[in-house]
Amino acid sequence: MTQTEKKEKITGNKLFFTLIILLIYTAGRFIPLYGVDAQAYQGQKMDTDSLLMQVVGGDSYQYSIFALGISPYMIANMTSQIVMLCMSADYKTKVSPKRMRRVMLAGMLMQCMLQAFVQVNQLEFIAEGVIVSLFKTVCFLEMITGAVLLLWISDLNQKYGIGGVTVLILFNITSGISNTVKGHTGKEMILPIILAAVMFLITLVLENREKRIPLQRVSIHNIYADKNYMAIKYNPVGVMPVMFSTAFFMLPRLLVDLLRFFFPQNSVLVWWQDNLVMTRPLGIAVYLIVIYLLTVGFAMLMINPKDTMEQFLKSGDSIVNLHAGRATRKYMWRTVFRISFASATIMAVCLGIPLLLQWQGSIEGTLSMLPSSAMLLTGLVCNFGREFVAIRSYDAYDHFIFI
Repeated sequence: MTQTEKKEKITGNKLFFTLIILLIYTAGRFIPLYGVDAQAYQGQKMDTDSLLMQVVGGDSYQYSIFALGISPYMIANMTSQIVMLCMSADYKTKVSPKRMRRVMLAGMLMQCMLQAFVQVNQLEFIAEGVIVSLFKTVCFLEMITGAVLLLWISDLNQKYGIGGVTVLILFNITSGISNTVKGHTGKEMILPIILAAVMFLITLVLENREKRIPLQRVSIHNIYADKNYMAIKYNPVGVMPVMFSTAFFMLPRLLVDLLRFFFPQNSVLVWWQDNLVMTRPLGIAVYLIVIYLLTVGFAMLMINPKDTMEQFLKSGDSIVNLHAGRATRKYMWRTVFRISFASATIMAVCLGIPLLLQWQGSIEGTLSMLPSSAMLLTGLVCNFGREFVAIRSYDAYDHFIFI
């Protein structure tokens, strides 16, 4: 087989590898933890929080070996990037990707242990008494192993497949939508479907519209000099904040659950545990605040005004009618903040309306997550589609033959 023939199968090979990863992931979701009473969870109706956790966990009832899902990785990855953002440019050049990877893995392991400790004490087991301690220890280790396995297969999919960890999230969302629409009448679905359609259109527009900042490049002196610009999407970081907000929303709940384990009779902790859920105003408010913080934070992380200023100073380029220094940095801070804050407001309104409607009783609890699932699905499919088109474009090029 020639090298050209091998090249033409890259898209098919990547899709096949991703399919294998999804089969492994699906199988793991149905393997219960050791000693857990799986019958206790059969037929249990999912609530809003269960469907929300399914986006990053995949296991709605959290009793499989993949119970922790990808949330520890998401939290550790985001935290390490925020730490790097606070460092100087000189320090960043001294930190190797390998070292950053080790720091991220250490943070992920700590998050796994904390989350597994809380979740394992909330499970139902088939035995009682002393033997339960053994079951809990084994389940604790299984949860951590499952999270590490998910990270490993995500990395493999990033290298040999399509979509990386995004594929697992897409799979979770489609599974959640399937579980959401089961057992509901057409009349109950009308309002959620209308909201989902509106969110689909809004997300589609934000994902494909951009603000263009004109640039003046010293290396271009032709008719194309006036066509140089820096593009910033009106949804600068896509739907990543919605995904990460699910994982970060778990942190205060995890802390309350942990304190409640040690102080079970504390009335203040009981109140927080009862109200820090997506069916209460406090939980909804916390969730929307996390959306704002992550949207603006992600935008500042990915479009770093300070780094942009330093790049312009080194290259000699500049924004039209602005000096490549402090003025550029201030302009970029204002621009990125305005765009990201507007994007966060749109997402918060789109996500908050269904949650408030289900709190008032206008929408059934599980159906309130359908619009947010539509938003996530639209954004992720757009990103997945761009990656797929890029791979297909690579296959379209003819192989160079050197004589």
